[in-house]
Amino acid sequence: EIMTNATKILPRGLRNCNPCNIRISSTKYLGEITPSQDRAFKQFKSMDWGYRAVFVLLHHYYHKRGLKTIRQIINRYAPPVENNTENYIKKVAASVLLSPDDIVPFEDRETMILMVSAMSKVENGTPAVITDVIAGWELFQKHKP
Repeated sequence: EIMTNATKILPRGLRNCNPCNIRISSTKYLGEITPSQDRAFKQFKSMDWGYRAVFVLLHHYYHKRGLKTIRQIINRYAPPVENNTENYIKKVAASVLLSPDDIVPFEDRETMILMVSAMSKVENGTPAVITDVIAGWELFQKHKP
């Protein structure tokens, strides 16, 4: 893949169309490019597929792992070993107007779009393009895991 100078300055998550930097794993998502050209992180065909993958992952955390609060979710998603997890939790909680220990209303479209937008901003250092996040939510709704 040829990277232009403009592409090189984009944060890794945006270059990979993986706005929340989902690591390579055995889980396969719709819209995923395999094999990924990035050694550590997944790549997606477009940003909306990358955002859908985040909603799928959070759905899994919530419904299969019982992680229901922002604190529980972010501690698993961005462990303190490699992140400033407390800061991450505070930023996401403030963005969705919840306390870190409130149960996230997972079926609420606006809350989830705000939450994933906040996660993307923490991961990339730049605000999410809200139309991409909404398109990811729509794909998630259309192709439920």
